[in-house]
This record gives sequence, C-alpha cells and structure tokens, in this order.
Amino acid sequence: MKKLMTMARQFRDEENGAAMVEYTVLLGIITVAVIATIILVGTWVSGKWTALYSAISGT
Repeated sequence: MKKLMTMARQFRDEENGAAMVEYTVLLGIITVAVIATIILVGTWVSGKWTALYSAISGT
C-alpha cells in the first residue's frame, strides 16, 4: 500500500501527471459537447421527418 501511495505522489508531482489530468478534463468536455450535439441534431432530424410525413400523408 505504501508503494502505491508513493507512486501516486510521484505521478501527481510530475508534469506528465498534470498534463494527463488536463487532457482528461478536456476529453470529458469534448465528449459532453459531442453527445449534446448528437442529441440536438437527432431531435431536429426527427422533427423534420415528422413534418415531412405529415405533409405527405395529409394529416
């Protein structure tokens, strides 16, 4: 357990560890943005298909 704590402390103190945390946060933000975009575009496309179906079927 002590070895694990020492490794974690060394990793935290290194610049590579800080860079990895920054990249992980950036990746999380990008992932949320992509998921939100897919949901919004999917909703928009669904609305267009519904409108097109209504126009074609006459209801």
